[in-house]
Amino acid sequence: MIHRMLRYPAGWEWHVLQQARQQTVRIEPLPSRKDAQKHTNASREEQRAVKAILKKEQDALEQHTDELKHLFPECASWIDDCSGRRTNMISVGDAPHSKKRLYGTLMLQVTDDQSDVQPFHFWLCEDRLLTMHEDMRLPLRLQSAQHTSKFDSCATAPEAFFIMLGIILDTFHAGLDGFETRLGELEATMRQENRTVLIDNIFERRYDLLHWSHLFIPIREVHSAAIEAFMSGLTDVDSFQRITHKLERIDALLKHYALEIDTLITMDDAISNFRGNDIMKTLTIFTVLFLPATVIGSIWGVNFELLPFKEFKWSFTAMLAIISIITLFMYIWLWKKGWTGDLLNGRTPKEIIASDGSSTRTKRANRMKASRTGRASAVDASTQPPQAKTRSERKRNSSKLR
Repeated sequence: MIHRMLRYPAGWEWHVLQQARQQTVRIEPLPSRKDAQKHTNASREEQRAVKAILKKEQDALEQHTDELKHLFPECASWIDDCSGRRTNMISVGDAPHSKKRLYGTLMLQVTDDQSDVQPFHFWLCEDRLLTMHEDMRLPLRLQSAQHTSKFDSCATAPEAFFIMLGIILDTFHAGLDGFETRLGELEATMRQENRTVLIDNIFERRYDLLHWSHLFIPIREVHSAAIEAFMSGLTDVDSFQRITHKLERIDALLKHYALEIDTLITMDDAISNFRGNDIMKTLTIFTVLFLPATVIGSIWGVNFELLPFKEFKWSFTAMLAIISIITLFMYIWLWKKGWTGDLLNGRTPKEIIASDGSSTRTKRANRMKASRTGRASAVDASTQPPQAKTRSERKRNSSKLR
């Protein structure tokens, strides 16, 4: 385990701990019977060497862990818990001399690869910050030259810790930007064409959003736990206020993206239902149109000798003509009723949606126009004097005027 201590002008310390990775034992296929005796001794010696190396590394790790526990006795339980932990965990406790402490583990995505999630173990009090890592990519990013001045200006370790969270959230913002790009492409594809596999892409974006939400929730919990631990001494600090606004912005983005995905799912479901209803309507129309031919064919196909018009020369042609006329008549009647469906009319889904939207807007405009006309006529009627409706009333009114 590598231990590096950084001391800053305000007096607080940052201890960077890197966990030692154990070497994995090389797994090889079993030798054949012919080579079994030849390689038995070599394989046994190799296994002994690997076990000796692992035992040596384990002993060194235990020795260094004991040294850390002796150096930081208040962090002993945290050091033991960090061994092999790969789940989120945040706790608030009391350190010696009545100091509040915040410790736990955050699972963070280090790169753009969603599978590249590493644990970020931390232990925090007013004047000390300990972080433990499996690899050095994250601490090297935090210790870059562009962030050194930010840590030098921090008065306490909690203030620096939230600056670190702000730096870590830059990867979060980059991931959300990529997610927004993919979501925009999905919306454009849905607007242009609605395929059957589109719902799979929508759910894939939904799973991406769940991935970012699962990474965001522990950071929000750390924010709340820090308020509980350090109270007003931390909430008035600029770095804490900045991370608060950043978390609110990310929370708003996640809610907005979730609403967009739910809207896409609803739209896909509505379009599928519309197409299914239209297809069923069209199939029903075809069934009705071919009903006369089915009935007549069934009657003429029975095994009777005495059938009407069986011996006539043009009976079959006349039957076809009657079927065609009845079918055409039924189609015209259904078309005038408006029951032929949009598929038989040759309209595409885009034209159907556009025409439905325009007809809806036209009806709404007509209703608004009619309501305005009715209100205007009512106002005119209220302002104009009432007129006599009958001849006798007009005569009485003229005599009164005289």
